[in-house]
Amino acid sequence: MQPAIAPQLRPKFQHRYRTHLILFGLTLFTTSFTPAFEFFWSAIVFGLFHPAKLLPTFVEGFGVFTPQLFISGLSYSLPLLTILGAHELGHYFQCRRYNVDATLPFFIPLPLPPTGTLGAVIRIRESFPSKRALFDIGVAGPIAGFLMLLPFLYVGIQLSPMIRVTDPRIGLHLGDPLLVQALVKLRYGTVPPGYDVLLHPMGFAAWWGLLATALNLMPFGQLDGGHIVYALFGHRARYASIATVTTAALLMFRSLSWASVTMMMLVMAFFLGVGHPRVVDEDTPLDVRRKLVALFALLMFTLSFTPVPIQTFFGK
Repeated sequence: MQPAIAPQLRPKFQHRYRTHLILFGLTLFTTSFTPAFEFFWSAIVFGLFHPAKLLPTFVEGFGVFTPQLFISGLSYSLPLLTILGAHELGHYFQCRRYNVDATLPFFIPLPLPPTGTLGAVIRIRESFPSKRALFDIGVAGPIAGFLMLLPFLYVGIQLSPMIRVTDPRIGLHLGDPLLVQALVKLRYGTVPPGYDVLLHPMGFAAWWGLLATALNLMPFGQLDGGHIVYALFGHRARYASIATVTTAALLMFRSLSWASVTMMMLVMAFFLGVGHPRVVDEDTPLDVRRKLVALFALLMFTLSFTPVPIQTFFGK
């Protein structure tokens, strides 16, 4: 007879450190050179319409990638990656606390303006043991990212000049979340008509952090907000998911920037459904302390949300 051999369990929290470092380095490159990529792709598009000038415009576009521009871009890229990293590490350390297998953050480079990145993610490799664990893991990321962005936002707005706007119908216009409005008012008081505040790169990074916080806290599916709502209300969270994707679709009539968010949620709904996967312990409810934290998450969402995140105007 052969002795029974116990199955070998794969060790948890095994990481591909080289992959994480390479992706971080590429994302640091694409975010630091965001203005260069804007000029580079504009030059390439111009060259495509003027074939005789394609090579000169390519050389001109490639020539903007200078060490000086990279160093100046760090005032945007380092705060942004710090905020995104804090968000994902908030999830990760709570996963370690509950022994839920997860990866370190994967940063996602994007050589396109205006962000230079698609953010960062971690992969959770197993089911959540309880609603309390689901809640703690889900809410930890937004809290960590939000607290990390606050000093960057404050300093960034202090460094942001007030400028006279010659034509408000030209350029990239960012929506003003309540927190940004409050800090601008604290800095400048009431901004007079015909003027606007030009966000310093550090403030711009914090603004993206606010947008990421608001989007992640939307009560949909397996977003962070979906985790929180499921931990609070169980299977009834599916109704919040349906209401959220419907609201995002309606907001497209205010701003086309909601189109990508709506499409993302529709894709998630198609492949994963609007419901949330069950956890191992469905019966233990959240305690009072966690319900208070859920109210704080609602406050973060309220301070971070703007119905018109981005608008681009090209003049008359």
